[in-house]
Amino acid sequence: MNDTSHMGDRVADAPSGNFVYKVLPRTLWPYAQLARWDRPIGWQLLLWPCLWSAALAGNMPGALEAGYTLGDLVRHCVLFTIGAIAMRGAGCTYNDLVDHKIDAKVARTRSRPLPSGRVSRGQAQIFILLQSLVGLLILLSFNGFAIVLGFASLAFVAIYPFAKRFTDWPQFFLGLAFSWGALMGWATAFGTLSVAPVILYVGAILWTIGYDTIYAHQDKEDDALVGVRSTALLFGDRTKVWLDRLYGAAVLCMLASFVLTGVHVVVYLGLAAAAAHFVFQTRKLDIDNPDECLKLFKSNTVVGALLFAGLLAGAAFRLTA
Repeated sequence: MNDTSHMGDRVADAPSGNFVYKVLPRTLWPYAQLARWDRPIGWQLLLWPCLWSAALAGNMPGALEAGYTLGDLVRHCVLFTIGAIAMRGAGCTYNDLVDHKIDAKVARTRSRPLPSGRVSRGQAQIFILLQSLVGLLILLSFNGFAIVLGFASLAFVAIYPFAKRFTDWPQFFLGLAFSWGALMGWATAFGTLSVAPVILYVGAILWTIGYDTIYAHQDKEDDALVGVRSTALLFGDRTKVWLDRLYGAAVLCMLASFVLTGVHVVVYLGLAAAAAHFVFQTRKLDIDNPDECLKLFKSNTVVGALLFAGLLAGAAFRLTA
């Protein structure tokens, strides 16, 4: 067991002043850390593609006639939020179980609940089941097509923690799992898929690869030492060039998705603002400054919010016309 007495019940790479430490009893802190409740950026980034897709469905001409109302959109957004928090927590707990030995060798992660011994593997497995049950109850409230589609995402969720062991592109596998909501929102609205949400999914994957590459630059030295692979190590000094390509392609995919859907004109304002934020990220990035990398990674929730604001405004116009 690693000596983490200097850390107490906190985790080195987690904020110490988060509200969860004020509202939860100390005995539950390790579980909050396993689920990353003290780091909401993860569930936010998982949630945004769900909300984009749900609002994209609301922008489709004829959505109201097809039975998709503004009330449905709001209800789905609430359910997706609860589901994202639960499933992101389950995914992080699963990832920590898989990476238990690796985390013990990395300075930033060795104080996490499993490598520090504050939670046993058995307790972590029970915690996964409880969180997954919440996600399952949310999923079962949707239509049959969306339920099947939701279960299909578990294949990518299962593969991702192992990807860093066999490919330089683990961020791609994260994108496959984390961007699945870009399909789910549309499927929940209409019980089917079309080209537009599929292209949105591709755009979300490219976005995920970009922001997680920034995140991975925090650990590149430790990753190289323990033999873990990442796009941060692969891109190296050409990271900014690659981010311009990834983010640029993501914007083009989103644009194509919006055009195919026939979104309200206000949606393009949100896309333009998101594109401007991508430019800001690549110009501001210093891959050798871990603190700056973390700030820019977290700033991607702004991208998600900008896109959703435009899509939600467009859906409100369509569904109240």
